[in-house]
Amino acid sequence: MKIISWNVNGIRAAEKKGLFPWMEESGADIICLQETKAQPEQLDEKFTPTGWHVTWASAEKKGYSGTVIYSRVEPEETSLLGEADFDREGRTLIQKIGNTHLINCYFPNSQAEGARLDYKLAFNQAVHEKADALVASGENVIICGDFNVAHKPIDLANPKSNEKNPGYLPEERDWMEQFLNSGYKDTFRMFHPEPDQYSWWSYRMNARVRNIGWRIDYFCVNDGLSPSVQDALIYQEVMGSDHCPVVLSVDI
Repeated sequence: MKIISWNVNGIRAAEKKGLFPWMEESGADIICLQETKAQPEQLDEKFTPTGWHVTWASAEKKGYSGTVIYSRVEPEETSLLGEADFDREGRTLIQKIGNTHLINCYFPNSQAEGARLDYKLAFNQAVHEKADALVASGENVIICGDFNVAHKPIDLANPKSNEKNPGYLPEERDWMEQFLNSGYKDTFRMFHPEPDQYSWWSYRMNARVRNIGWRIDYFCVNDGLSPSVQDALIYQEVMGSDHCPVVLSVDI
């Protein structure tokens, strides 16, 4: 199964840049989008293309946050994270496929001077606890989305100068390290140990052309599912957002 995750930075803007033709050509079975910035009632039929099952988690605040899953296969179950503080921002959609739960997340930005760091760490912990509970029950999990953190120095172009900036704060990196050490794999690094592999670039100072970026978009799986992962990729050439898509091929 081919699954794609992409922070589109506004699904209405992405639609105007060719999102849906690209989806048709992608060969994906499931596409998870983050930061949709829309509610279904604001959208016309273009946003429910033929052949896709569409599930939304929208923020109460218009034009903010939000996630959506487009799937070629009808999900057996769909749910939110189940915590009002996070669900009201549309940050998580969970779909069950066989004995695997796909968790599509838009992790909070910790913001300047860590203004929202506590909220982010609480969200991180809630997602971790949800995943642990599913694994403990004998299920597998795939967690994808914009994690809003570069895990290690290799995951951003200028680590030293960003140590006090959101997305690379010590507390964020420590959580990611602890999460991965608790029984989960960063699938991209299973196959690609090389540097200069990024999924987000600032719109400023020609950063994307210069590849001055960050890898903050991930597919993570529980250790038990990792032998079934066939490949993980970053589609750096795909335009339409300040992020690019990341891809997982997995046998589920």
